[in-house]
Amino acid sequence: MDLRLRLTTSTHLSLSRIWHFVKHWSCKKRGKEEIREKTSVVAMDNQSELIMELRSKLSSFEQTVKELESENARLASLVSSCSCHKVEENFNTDFTDDNTFSEELEKLKLGNCVGNGKRKPRKRLSGYNLNSMNHHSQRFVALKIMYFGQRFYGFASEAQMDPTIESEIFKALEKTRLILGDKKDLQYSRCGRTDKGVSSVGQVVALLLRSKHKQHGGNTSKELVDDEGELDYVRILNGVLPNDIRVIGWCPAPVNFSARFSCLSREYIYFFWREHLNILAMQSSCKKLVGEHDFRNFCKMDAANVHNYKRRIISFDICPCTGSDELMFLKVKGSAFLWHQVRCMVAVLFLIGQGLESPDVIDALLDVEKTPRKPQYKMAPEIPLVLQSCEFEGLNFMCSSDARRALELHLEKECQTYKLQAAIFHEALTSLSSTEDDAGATSDKTKKKVSSHVPLLSRPTEPSYEERCAKLTSSAAAKHKSVVVKNI
Repeated sequence: MDLRLRLTTSTHLSLSRIWHFVKHWSCKKRGKEEIREKTSVVAMDNQSELIMELRSKLSSFEQTVKELESENARLASLVSSCSCHKVEENFNTDFTDDNTFSEELEKLKLGNCVGNGKRKPRKRLSGYNLNSMNHHSQRFVALKIMYFGQRFYGFASEAQMDPTIESEIFKALEKTRLILGDKKDLQYSRCGRTDKGVSSVGQVVALLLRSKHKQHGGNTSKELVDDEGELDYVRILNGVLPNDIRVIGWCPAPVNFSARFSCLSREYIYFFWREHLNILAMQSSCKKLVGEHDFRNFCKMDAANVHNYKRRIISFDICPCTGSDELMFLKVKGSAFLWHQVRCMVAVLFLIGQGLESPDVIDALLDVEKTPRKPQYKMAPEIPLVLQSCEFEGLNFMCSSDARRALELHLEKECQTYKLQAAIFHEALTSLSSTEDDAGATSDKTKKKVSSHVPLLSRPTEPSYEERCAKLTSSAAAKHKSVVVKNI
């Protein structure tokens, strides 16, 4: 009985424990399922909120797009009714002189004027660039330009020095809205790259300009002769260019035209005073320079970019200026010229004219086998040098009668200004005759020593072309080696 009671009691306890364990496990399982259900509900709620938020943003974006389309339509309407074409039309009206033209141009830039003399305010559009308008036609045009180079750092603007002639020309082109887009898109080229202080009466550049012609792009053969009703480029640009730069003609150019590479010849003149120079010796020396020669001893060598120093001189003469026996000029014509070549040739010719060198020195400098290194000598000054003309096949530059008259009046006024300045200097020179010399103030110590002339062929020399190339090669190799070592 005791044993049976114990077994019954033990079995009852075991079953009780098992029941409690099963009950506890069932509750725990139901708890996990409830947690999963709650988590699922929360996730679904979050997903719904995200969907609602995205729909709200999409609706906002659609509204923004509609607003931008409306603004775009408004701006397009403004562009179509833009008054910039009035500038174009008014440029073709007749003006009696440059001052009237400049005043009218300024009015057009500032807006229309009302009857009481007050300027009508113009609403400026933020981010609106007139240069970006591409609805105008364009044509490829060559411009003939004159300039006085005394205050400029050369013609080209790549030297990062201001002012340059080229930078002033592009300012005028932008101001008159004659160019559309960036400089690289204009197919721009120039014939000569004159140095600081050098002037020109025949420089030529080519580029795409705004046109009244309906055809887009380059010129066809028909366009080359059909120029009626075209913009008066000469008068338009001269109305905004500085006084020492003027456009003197324009011409339609073929699509493949390059102001640099299409040029057949260039002609320079160099003014000088005769004084005591031996003109006959200089003339005989000029003849030695005519023809094709290696002019490495008559230029500033650029071994990194120039590897052929042969150039052809077509003619080289010395002429007196009209109305003066004392003022003369050298005239040299060639297919192309090296850097500073004209000024170097003139410097050697002056040494011959002064009797310091023999004309035979020309032969010695042209013989690069015997004279591979250029002797050190000073170039002729830059101010008297003028690029007179650039020759092209098939280009006939033209200028309207009104623009020509305005240009003549401008140059006559400039001549008068310089004559007045010359008269003042002459008067100052004359006044010195009334001043007595102070003999006591002069001493042997203050007298300037006259340096004796060292013959060109006896002077120190610059490195030869081969030596320069070897130096460039070694420098490039050293630079490459340092880069390789640095990368390692």
